[in-house]
Amino acid sequence: MSLKALDKKGRWRGHTVAFRMSPEENADLDVRVKISGLTKQDYILRRLTERDVVVYGSPRVYKALRNQMTEILEELKRIDYAGEADEDFLDVLRLVAGMVDKMGADQ
Repeated sequence: MSLKALDKKGRWRGHTVAFRMSPEENADLDVRVKISGLTKQDYILRRLTERDVVVYGSPRVYKALRNQMTEILEELKRIDYAGEADEDFLDVLRLVAGMVDKMGADQ
């Protein structure tokens, strides 16, 4: 059993919630968490409670976006060669494009 812990707002976090995911769903969640700059717990809590996930620029977010853009570039090269894109890739592309678009609107 894990130890009780206080969060930043002084709340006890003693309850554990778990659920099962497919490997594809887990990979999608991991990408979204990395790009958000939040912890997985904070990201899931915000999404479950229908609060906005606000991304603030940081070195960790920058690195996650850079790595994701590198993966997107490699996939686009593959698509150009093979002529097909899967829906998971297109979802990630839409997510990253939306974030980059919002970053440009803030400046």
